[in-house]
Amino acid sequence: MARYGSSSSYQLGPGAITPAVKALLIANVGVWLVNLIVPALTLRLGLSPQDVFTGFAFWQPFTYMFLHDTRGFSHILFNMLALWMFGTELERLWGTRFFFKYYMVTGVGAAVTTLLLALVSNGVYYSLTVGASGAIYGLLLAWAMFFPHRTIYFYFLFPIPARVFVMIIGAIAFLSSFGGPGSGIAHITAAGAAGGQVAAACNEAQHGHEGRQGKGGRTRHG
Repeated sequence: MARYGSSSSYQLGPGAITPAVKALLIANVGVWLVNLIVPALTLRLGLSPQDVFTGFAFWQPFTYMFLHDTRGFSHILFNMLALWMFGTELERLWGTRFFFKYYMVTGVGAAVTTLLLALVSNGVYYSLTVGASGAIYGLLLAWAMFFPHRTIYFYFLFPIPARVFVMIIGAIAFLSSFGGPGSGIAHITAAGAAGGQVAAACNEAQHGHEGRQGKGGRTRHG
């Protein structure tokens, strides 16, 4: 779908897949396949503010991000494509441990934002949200902050800046989430929550990355 370009070389995709990204891809696709066979998982593991507040389903802010709409392929396809394209390079930059922490914090942060909004909105309170959108938006924003001027060849033909490409992919992922569980305002909270956490997380990642370089000149993958 995209080719990364520089003044001296071109690369198809982000290169070899990294450990955390690989594990997350397997987990998401695996849960999606199981969910096809056991549809009741959506109600049990998806994020329902009503269930969290009245049924003490405190696992849902964690488990919802591993579920995707089972009525089609677009939701999981674009989320996993974005995870591979942008997560791989961020994991190499940050290391596996911090990358995984960042992914989970942005995903859970989106759930917490949804729960807070549910206190003032009946539409959100009775909604059901599934998908890794909160974490994916976090990856997109972080990647655009670290590599804003990188040239991406969209569909191998059209050179565009990385920050514009991220907006296009983010819009596709956002639109692909509509029509399934948690569509509408619940997905908007995911984008807002991710944006609210990216600056602090990227600042911590940048300082940690510089610290590792200062000690050994090389980023270690935890």
